[in-house]
Order: sequence, then structure tokens, then C-alpha cells
Amino acid sequence: MPDHVTDELVTVLSNKQTFGFNELFEVVYENLKARNAVSGGEEMLRLRAYEKLQNLVTRGLVEKNGKVYRGLENIQDASSANIAKA
Repeated sequence: MPDHVTDELVTVLSNKQTFGFNELFEVVYENLKARNAVSGGEEMLRLRAYEKLQNLVTRGLVEKNGKVYRGLENIQDASSANIAKA
């Protein structure tokens, strides 16, 4: 089953830009709304996104420098499509 929040984090962070969490969440939230993939409230989604982002940091797929995040080269490994292939 696809994880829309993680997939959207991967998509946004794949472009090698750096984001503060609030800025990153706004982009992810707008993209999920556009895809009609938002369920639950915004605050619950914010918590889920933060948890999933920290998981990507722990897995070494996202670099955290202070309060700024940047996707690393292998971030695509976390997408649902890549996980389904494994």
C-alpha cells in the first residue's frame, strides 16, 4: 500500500533544495491536497510528516543540518514504488 506522505516527501526532497520543516510541510501539504490524498486534519498530517521525515534522516536518506533538511542521492529508495520492487 503506498505511503503518500513519504512519497511526497521523497518527491519534494529529490530536487536537492534545502527546506526548513514548515516550508517543506507546506509544499508537501499543497501537493497532497492537489492529488486529493489528504485524510485527517492538517495538524495530524503535520505530525505524520515530521515523524516520517525523521525516519528518513535516521535511515541516512535525508541530511539534517540544524533545522534545515536536504534529500541525499539515494532518497528515491524510500518511495513506495522502489519498496514494492524489493
